[in-house]
Amino acid sequence: MYKPTVITAGVIIALNAIGAGAAAAKLTDPQIAHIVYTADNLDIDNAKQALDKSKNEEVRRFANRMIGDHSSVNDQALALAKKLNITPEDNPTSKSLKDAQDADRKKRDSLSEAAFDKAYADNEVAYHKAVDDALSKTLIPDAQNAELKSLLENGLKLFQDHERDAENLAKQRKAAPHG
Repeated sequence: MYKPTVITAGVIIALNAIGAGAAAAKLTDPQIAHIVYTADNLDIDNAKQALDKSKNEEVRRFANRMIGDHSSVNDQALALAKKLNITPEDNPTSKSLKDAQDADRKKRDSLSEAAFDKAYADNEVAYHKAVDDALSKTLIPDAQNAELKSLLENGLKLFQDHERDAENLAKQRKAAPHG
């Protein structure tokens, strides 16, 4: 049985660890760049899975938007990293995010279409809440480079829209679990 609150708790714990660790040592710009790039790629992977498994028009539209928006942010982030000569640096937060979402995606693979759609929508809500919280409370404040900080602030606005749209999608899945 799929338990989104258990699985997505791993993402929330990983992102909350950013804030807990921030008191001891601030994240570096290369670490922040890697966390953001990883978070974007994980949501792209989640969306690709939705396109493979779902026939629901709203779920597919949302998934296509996630691929487009997160790919665009990653393209901007990579261009900025190249311009600033920053090499994104792997770190425990990136790894925790990846491990949690990979496990969640694997569990969703076995679900039927309606159950998958609901699980995908619920995960997108929790994932965007956790990422938005990490961006606003830790990643943006810790960013040293003004251009990186600006990119993160613009990304936060976009991802807050994603969170709102994911909440609407999740409400639709609860209202129409067979659709």
